[in-house]
Amino acid sequence: MSNAVFADSPAKGLICRNCGATYGLVAQHACWQCFGPLEVDYDAAELAKVTRERIEAGPQNLWRYAPLLPVGVHAEDRVSLNPGLTPLVDAKHLAEALGMRRVWVKDDSANPTHSFKDRVVSTAVSAAVKLGFDQFACASTGNLANSVAAHAARAGIPSTVFVPHDLEPGKIVQTAVYGGRLVAVQGSYDDVNRLCSELTETDEFENTAFVNVNIRPYYAEGSKTLGYEVAEQLGWRLPEQVVVPMASGELLTKIHKAFEESAEIGLTEPGKVRVFGAQSTGCSPIADAFAEGTDEITPVKPTGIAKSLNIGDPAAGPYAIEACRSTGGGMAKVDDDEIREGIRLLAATTGIFAETAGGVVVATLRKLLESGQLDPEAETVIYNTGDGLKTLDAVSSLVGPTHTVKPSLKSARESGLFES
Repeated sequence: MSNAVFADSPAKGLICRNCGATYGLVAQHACWQCFGPLEVDYDAAELAKVTRERIEAGPQNLWRYAPLLPVGVHAEDRVSLNPGLTPLVDAKHLAEALGMRRVWVKDDSANPTHSFKDRVVSTAVSAAVKLGFDQFACASTGNLANSVAAHAARAGIPSTVFVPHDLEPGKIVQTAVYGGRLVAVQGSYDDVNRLCSELTETDEFENTAFVNVNIRPYYAEGSKTLGYEVAEQLGWRLPEQVVVPMASGELLTKIHKAFEESAEIGLTEPGKVRVFGAQSTGCSPIADAFAEGTDEITPVKPTGIAKSLNIGDPAAGPYAIEACRSTGGGMAKVDDDEIREGIRLLAATTGIFAETAGGVVVATLRKLLESGQLDPEAETVIYNTGDGLKTLDAVSSLVGPTHTVKPSLKSARESGLFES
């Protein structure tokens, strides 16, 4: 496939993160020379032309950053639900509860399918159509399945999504309602991902874009918009520190990349953003490697309630570790009870009901503060990547009516409702 299909893109090819080998803008995710992961390589001169004014004149969604992405400069090239420009919430009551000066919550539950995955899927399927694919697919822990099925429905393109059999019921329903094929695999996400990798080599799926497998380099770039957006919403300046949930580790690395790019091309003033990663104790291979002072990831068998983060063999783990170390950041892991309390604390102080990944972030924020790793005086952004309505089971046993009364004033008084 020729680079001509991306003729108006700032992307000039793919490059191996490990050995630096270069390739064209093709459907390929691993280097043929060292088997390292590929990512999009951009023309620095083209990126340098991008200005604040050009971005601000763009659409009110992630495509305002199209000049910084591999595809989508022209509206007709986009396959999208138009996610992005989600709220950056001034979480002053959360800051007070934790003894911090300033905390912002980047709330990506406000996207069309209620998670940040709409960003990466919009980028991936737009590239997939340019590359000539006529079907969409993915391996997913839930949110990605929701988004791929929805994008396929919007585009009128068939989809097949593969998920672990024990996924949260809300995510199963939200995927199935869009009408595509939904395949429950009896195994973990890593089993699902392995199967999808094998399917890309079959004749039956020859013309299928597996968004997080064979076109992963384009998919991953969509996460950068979570960095650009925060910088723009802060008035074109960088926060001092951020806390990001980690599954594969790719979200954290791309947010870090976006902050660096923003400074390099003059959208923001130069500055170092300390990057912190958050995982659950049920699946913490990246945080464990960081704590051990190594970048060698030991795969684990995931457990626990934070299923959207349950990737036991995270492909981008070493790069997430590098991002945290190079910025003076860190990582921590939290257990299921801490995650539940994190969900409740965020809801009670901001009005944001997060899925379990958001609970991981809030609980990790608290743990990093208690250990002295995170500066309470530094302006901090935390990322909520999904909606709590998708993971109701996580907290349903802990919350409910505070009072039960009969429909009478007498009963209401007797219940203690009027007591302070």
